[in-house]
Amino acid sequence: MVLAQASSKPDAQRGLAVYQAKCIACHSVDEHRVGPAHAGVLGRRAGSAKGYDYSEALAKSKVIWSTKTLNAWLTDPEQLIPHQKMGYRLSLSKERADVIAYLATLPKAASSK
Repeated sequence: MVLAQASSKPDAQRGLAVYQAKCIACHSVDEHRVGPAHAGVLGRRAGSAKGYDYSEALAKSKVIWSTKTLNAWLTDPEQLIPHQKMGYRLSLSKERADVIAYLATLPKAASSK
């Protein structure tokens, strides 16, 4: 029973695997790609990473990325911030929790890329 409880907690290692399988096509930790770089995303205002061309909706957003707002974003980006550009969702709550746990391990960006 203890093993089942332990495995239900968000896990950064599983999150890294999900990130590499489902997010890396558009995102990187350190470089902007189709989507912005994720280094230091937790605590950052949405639409504020320097050097990335955000949608007007995201750039004007007042959302601060936290575990709660990232979960809402990954569940349905359009519902959280209408008229944004991301068209991908992570439908499984476990995958969202694990990816967020992984993102929480990332240091702030070394420079504005």
